[in-house]
Order: sequence, then C-alpha cells, then structure tokens
Amino acid sequence: MRKFKTYSILLYASCCAVFSYAQDATHIKTEGASESKLVAGENYVTDTIIAGETLVKKQIEPVVPIDLKKALEDHQFASEIDEKWMEELYSNSLFDTIYREVSDLKYDAVYYPELSTDTLKARLERLNAKTPFNVEYNPQLESVIKGWLKRRHHSMERLMGLSKYYFPMFERELDNYNIPLEMKYLAIVESALKPRAKSRVGATGLWQFMFATGKQYGLDVSSYVDERSDPIKSTEAAAKYLAKLYEIFGDWDLALAAYNSGPGNVGKAIRRSGGYRNYWNIRPNLPRETAGYVPAFLATMYIFEYAEAHGFVQHKPEFNYVETDTIHVKQMITLDQVSEFTNVNIETLQFLNPSYKLDIIPYIKGKTYTLRLPREVVGTFVNNEAEMYAFAKAEFDKREKPLPQLLQAETKTRYSVRPGDYLGKIARKFGVRVSQIKQWNGLRSNNLNVGQRLTIYPRNPSGVTNNAIKVNTKSTANFTGKTYTVESGDSLWSISQKFSGVSVENIKEWNDISGTNLKPGMTLRVSKG
Repeated sequence: MRKFKTYSILLYASCCAVFSYAQDATHIKTEGASESKLVAGENYVTDTIIAGETLVKKQIEPVVPIDLKKALEDHQFASEIDEKWMEELYSNSLFDTIYREVSDLKYDAVYYPELSTDTLKARLERLNAKTPFNVEYNPQLESVIKGWLKRRHHSMERLMGLSKYYFPMFERELDNYNIPLEMKYLAIVESALKPRAKSRVGATGLWQFMFATGKQYGLDVSSYVDERSDPIKSTEAAAKYLAKLYEIFGDWDLALAAYNSGPGNVGKAIRRSGGYRNYWNIRPNLPRETAGYVPAFLATMYIFEYAEAHGFVQHKPEFNYVETDTIHVKQMITLDQVSEFTNVNIETLQFLNPSYKLDIIPYIKGKTYTLRLPREVVGTFVNNEAEMYAFAKAEFDKREKPLPQLLQAETKTRYSVRPGDYLGKIARKFGVRVSQIKQWNGLRSNNLNVGQRLTIYPRNPSGVTNNAIKVNTKSTANFTGKTYTVESGDSLWSISQKFSGVSVENIKEWNDISGTNLKPGMTLRVSKG
C-alpha cells in the first residue's frame, strides 16, 4: 500500500510539472477549428503535445548580438580633430606671428570696406566709455584694426577658442587686485595664450616675465619648475606688477608701455617728448617694439569685443577651467606616469600643467606643488593615490640602473622634427616617454623647431608607427596561465585592478610590451605562468 501511494504521488507531481510548464502556451486542438486561435502574421512553434492537444508558443526572434568592440571604436575624423587640437595647443607659430607683427607694425591705410571709419569711431567711443583705457580713434589704430581683420581672421578665431579656458582665471585674479578686466587681452599680445612661449630675450609664459622680474614677484624658477608658465600664479604676479606700475604712472596706457619696456624707458620717452604723458604723444620716443604694443592691445580689445559683428565663430573650447581641479602631490611623479594611471593623454596633462619643465612634478619639503586634472578623473586618482604613488616609486627605482645598461649604442637613432610634430606624438612613435626624450636631448621645454635633430633610444628600433601598444616577443599561443583580452576603454591600470596581486609593471614585464595605449582584441598575460 505504501509503494502504491509513492507511485501515485510521483505521477501527480509529474502531471503538475507538465501543466505548469505549458501554462503560458496557447492551447490548439488537433482539429481544424484550432487554427482560429492563431493571429495572422505571427510565427508559432510547437511547444508540446498532451493528450492529443497541441500547445504552441509565439516564436521569439533571437537578439542580434552587438559587437561592443566595434561599437566603441573611436571615430576616425573626430580622432583627427583631437590630434589637430593638440598640435594647436603646443604650436608656437601663432606666438611667433604676433611677436613679429607687434615688433614691426605698419600704419599704412588698409582697404577694408566691411568697416567704415564712421562705424569704427562710434564703436571705439562706446568702448572708451566702459573701460579706463584711452580708446580714442586715430588713423594708426584704424590701420592696425582693419589690417588684422583682413589678414588674421583665422588666427583670431583660434585665440578666441583658447580664451574660453584662460579668461575666467585671468578675470578672477585681475579683479582681486582691482585691475581693469580688459587687461586680460594683454596676454594675447604678450604670448598668444601660450603658457610656455619664450621671447628672443628670454621672457617666458603667458605674461612674458623676465627671470629677475618673475623672482621679484614670487615666481619660482628651478630645474623642474617655471612658475612663469603657471597660468594662475603668473597672472597673480602680473596683476601685482601692473598695480604697481599704475601707482607710479597714474595712467593705464603708460602702465602698459612700462610693462613691456620697463618704467625707465617710459620715463626717458616722457623726458624726450618734452614732458607729455599721453601714450600717443610719447610713442615716437619709445623702443620700436613698445611703440606697437598699445595699438596691438587696443586692436585686440576691439576685435574681441565686436567679434560677433565681424562674423567670428565662437568655437567651444576643449576644456573649461571649471571642469578641472587640482591635487597636492605627495611625492615625485611624472606626467607620463599620471597619463598611464588615469588614461588621460599626455598632451592634455601638459596643457593643464605647463609649469613643469621636464614633465616631472617634484616633491620638496616645505613647498606645495599641484597636479591639475580633468574633474572627472580627480576622484579616481584620489581614491587610488596610494597605488599611484607606489607605481611611480617602482618606476623611479627601476630607472636608477646604470645608463649604459639601458641604452645600447646600436638602438640609438636620430629623428628630424617634421611639421606638425610635438613631443607626445614623437614619443608614441618610438614607444618611449616624453620625459625620456627631454632627458636624452637636454630639452627644458616642449618647444620644437622643424628640422631639429633629436636623439632617441626607441623601445622598438624600427619605430612605433601608431598609438597601439607593441608586443615584442612573448606570445600567448602556448601559454597555460591566465590571459585577458583587451576591450575598448581598457588601460594597463584598469586591467591590473581586475586581477589580485597584479601590477602595471607585472603586465608590461610578462608581455614584453612598451607604450601605454592598448588595442582592443589584444591578448595579454595576466599571470606569471
């Protein structure tokens, strides 16, 4: 009796299971009348047959798989735009052009029918009413404005794009020292907004401080750091200096002239002119470069203030100042290492941190040095800074090997700088670091000249021709340990975090690779064996 009860329970459970499995199916009897329950245009499949009754379900189309690697590939045209933007950030051609034009301004009449003299006079009068500078019409100023509108439309648009990043920090510092906010246009005349610009006489940075003047106003210059290239610190120093010059001369035009040529030269020009104190009256007695300085400043102010009226396109900047933030460094670190850790391009880090001459941020007791980063990676850096500093220390310890062991004579190559080259681009080509190229060639800045010869010790002597990492000798074909297939968005750092006890250096050593950028689809060893 007990055995019969067991079989009955099992049979009942089986029937319940079949019934439960078929609950969501449509019941269709084998007779022709069952077809009336089907919906026209839908696809059905047989689910099961129970006691002569066919149970069917709607056919579910499989989801087409998405190739994430392909979907997340960078857009070629957009990538080319990014590369051109980086070339723009580090090109000194615009600074050189402005420097030459200010030094040798011509005041010949310029035919530019789009701007009549009467319209220019009216606009200058409105500009004069809202600024403490002496913005009055004269034929020389008209010549400069029309000449620049005619010949420099494209370069002015480029400067307007860069100004979106720099002007907010300029205005804050100028306002702190009660300097007219229009003084921000002076940085365009001085440096074309190139923080590492250097004149033929050694004036450096956005505000073109000479070494002694920079030291006088608190700008540190050492083997590692040149604060004349720091946008915020140099702007604060410029504001202090301009405030002192205004206190001396009581006139902003003369303060501008003194900023360029020194108070002594302005004093001599006043004496030689018979005591005049108006810039336009003493201009013939000023040095040639300074004679074109104030007209260039006023012309720049006019063009920026009336940019829309003249059809200038306001390009969106690559960065906004408020989209960046700073971190106090706790030990020596290089921008190369930060780039590898955060996956931020080295050129971007150089743009945001222009005061570090060798792309090395030192750590000196009693001094504070900061690293500026895009805001979206600041949290990641701070949250993992212990690992970052450990990674940096391991690299520095590794570099202390004797130089001859690292650099074999047969791997040395000479590279001739081509148009459009910059240090980051060359470093990627040969699979080395920007800081290494600087060290090998004794470079103190990022400035390069076309035709300049550089000594390079490439990781790959034949030259790395793209941004992808190069695997030299070690294959994963017969490898029995753990491997990882690189996906879009991966970096060496992010991959190392997926495997306990694995560092960036481990991955580089186990795979015999150079460089930092990864190519989706690569297979990497992530264990020793």
